[in-house]
Amino acid sequence: MKFHNVYYKIKKLIPRGLQIFLRRAIAAKKRKAYQSTWPINPAAAAPPPGWNGWPDGKRFALILTHDVDTAGGLDKCLPLMELERRIGFRSCFNFVPEDYPTPDEFRAALVEAGFEVGVHGLKHDGKLFLNRRVFDKSAGRINEYMKKWGSVGFRAPSMHHNLEWIADLNLRYDSSTFDSDPFEPQSDDCGTIFPYWYTQPKTSRRFVELPYTLAQDHCLFVILQEKTFGVWKEKLDWIVQNGGMALLLTHPDYMNFGAAPCSREDYGISLYSDFLEYIKTRYAGQYWHVLPRELAEFWWSIPV
Repeated sequence: MKFHNVYYKIKKLIPRGLQIFLRRAIAAKKRKAYQSTWPINPAAAAPPPGWNGWPDGKRFALILTHDVDTAGGLDKCLPLMELERRIGFRSCFNFVPEDYPTPDEFRAALVEAGFEVGVHGLKHDGKLFLNRRVFDKSAGRINEYMKKWGSVGFRAPSMHHNLEWIADLNLRYDSSTFDSDPFEPQSDDCGTIFPYWYTQPKTSRRFVELPYTLAQDHCLFVILQEKTFGVWKEKLDWIVQNGGMALLLTHPDYMNFGAAPCSREDYGISLYSDFLEYIKTRYAGQYWHVLPRELAEFWWSIPV
């Protein structure tokens, strides 16, 4: 059995404080061991064969996504949406269908405001890919939620992934991988800062894979305890230089909007908003900012 499957079986038995302590200790060692490939893996800059660039001659693509892991995170979605609208951005909110309620009117408000709604697994318990039987049982319900919500995109909880199985979902794109991230429990990097096709071997079903290319906020600010958005800035500048896709994955759950002092597991919202302001100012007119579903449709339109 894979290590991350074992971990999620015993996770509830480990006090949260001890979990964070152990993850920080392990991450500190990994950061040194993988400094040649994280946060930047030079090999990931290679463009796809025949690549002709982004629409309208933009230097890079910019995609903002949020995984809402808990009901507490859900409560922060509308303030986060308003913050992004004020600065001039849009994003995709991915919800866990069977861990907390997401009212129809709530999702509709996001979509009507120009944002996107995606499906983030079925339950956030680390068991989706435990075996094929478990996945198949869940896949039918995931497809039902995708249809009900009008979603075309999927991201698995905790970035666990089996693209061959994911191809059984009724999706246009998946976003359960990353170009380089040794801190994830399933840390098999896809090694590119561009979207790419995945085709299921037996059925030839295919979808667009959109890997995240900027470090996750929880990893950066909670586990690695960074105090600035410097790692994001360094990686973004490199992505721009290489004409890639800057796809950011953050969690409202861990954002502190200032109602109380930051705890062990959250960070000040200014780290996120200041980074958006940096993008807007430093790269004004240079980024193709779209929703994940819009980028996926662009990729589908490119002749293979």
